[in-house]
Amino acid sequence: MLGTRERRRDLLIEHLHLIQDRYGHLSAAHLAALAAEMNLALAEVYEVATFYAHFDVVKEGETPPPAVTVRVCDSLSCAMAGGERLRAELTERLGAAVRVVRAPCMGACDRAPACAVGHVQVPHATAESVAQALTHGAQARPAVPGRDLAAYRLEGGYTLLADCLAGRRTREEIIAAVSDAGLRGLGGAGFPTGRKWTLVRAEPAPRLMAVNGDEGEPGTFKDRHYLERDPHRFIEGMLIAAWVVEAREVFLYLRDEYAELRLMLREELAKVEEAGLAPHAKVHLRRGAGAYICGEESAMIESLEGKRGLPRHRPPYVAQVGLFGRPTLVQNVETLFWVRDIVEKGAAWFNAHGRNGRKGLRSFSVSGRVRDPGVKLAPAGITVRELIDEFCGGMLEGHTFKAYLPGGASGGILPASMADLPLDFGTLEPYGCFVGSHAVVVLSDKDDMKAVALNLMRFFEDESCGQCTPCRVGTEKAVKLMEHGPWDETLLTELSAAMRDASICGLGQAAPNPLMSVFKYFREELAKPLGRW
Repeated sequence: MLGTRERRRDLLIEHLHLIQDRYGHLSAAHLAALAAEMNLALAEVYEVATFYAHFDVVKEGETPPPAVTVRVCDSLSCAMAGGERLRAELTERLGAAVRVVRAPCMGACDRAPACAVGHVQVPHATAESVAQALTHGAQARPAVPGRDLAAYRLEGGYTLLADCLAGRRTREEIIAAVSDAGLRGLGGAGFPTGRKWTLVRAEPAPRLMAVNGDEGEPGTFKDRHYLERDPHRFIEGMLIAAWVVEAREVFLYLRDEYAELRLMLREELAKVEEAGLAPHAKVHLRRGAGAYICGEESAMIESLEGKRGLPRHRPPYVAQVGLFGRPTLVQNVETLFWVRDIVEKGAAWFNAHGRNGRKGLRSFSVSGRVRDPGVKLAPAGITVRELIDEFCGGMLEGHTFKAYLPGGASGGILPASMADLPLDFGTLEPYGCFVGSHAVVVLSDKDDMKAVALNLMRFFEDESCGQCTPCRVGTEKAVKLMEHGPWDETLLTELSAAMRDASICGLGQAAPNPLMSVFKYFREELAKPLGRW
């Protein structure tokens, strides 16, 4: 099965995928054989295989799972669209021959409820459409890019990269362009891109680059949107960034839920290499395995090294000691997507957009109770009220705007009375929230805020990597306290403070944000019984 593939430790997860894809599970015998083949301790292979949700480890004497697994998203947007009812209906309808399990966000919040038959997503899923997919044997096939290599090059694609490689552009010129435009990391942290490139360039060679395509934040799907429509604009930006920091190798880490995109990118990257467009950098496409925590940059690097996705302690930072111990530039997919446009059109073009004193363009992943969900390219600083009315066709019929999540599961919840706040980095922190990955989930009078907060806390409980006690135990205890009886505000607040102060990474630090938002902005609902969708 491994054939001529190298037996390097960093390829362990790739090799586990080969076994999982062929047999539908990982048997004890296969894990032992893989450990021997790769000259690893069985414990090392086992701990990695059991860490990731998309690997099914079957111990000796256990019965393997059914050949087909159907995953039903239970994250907020899909829960609001009836995901829980769908899972119950599928479990009853499909019987024991098919395993039906709940799954975290699949990056299809605009197509809720989302479901996956094997690795094939079923948008706006119903029991009938899922049964039909099973009947026809759902198999992942490469997505058809909105603009392929030939079409992209006809419109001037890869000209900027060629100019860089030929010396007609300087590295300082490219850094200045993205800095003047105020381009920031758009995966959530918002770190200035030009500054990051400068910091990485100051570190000793050899330097590496890692691209974070593991957008697992509930409500976020903008990277998927851009990869589907214009993958080469992203690829060119990625290769330009690699040239700027002189990274000879680039590791593109894509979440496993995007199977069709992974197959498409594999084909398109091969075309780029065959055309000789990237002589300066080798791109390695790597596959995640179902772990939200790997969206955190150091956890992603651990995963790229073939390990469990456990966030690292800082310092040192990954720009200093990153992948394989080398200085590493880590960038989000969408950040790289904008590089070509900003350099060619100029910082003034980018900064000409914006509202309420903010500058630039932002991609908002909008889902929930709006008529037209999807990725909305809007001015930085737009308000959620403007976003709903101007870009989303207003609220769904019969729904009254009640609240919104400005930055996905971890960004907190704000009431409709605060719908005129500018949405951008740094504007929401005074209110206990943040814009993060610009994932906006719109809630209505049909939604119970306690149920919303509980749904989000369950997500964090499931996705905690388990490395640190405040997050591992804190999320579990919070869920139990929120599920049963009146909410003990004093106890939950104390628990939240411990999680914020002592968790290693942003998952545990941000997990209490929705809960604290309910205490702060929706106190009238605390006495009500817990609602459901």
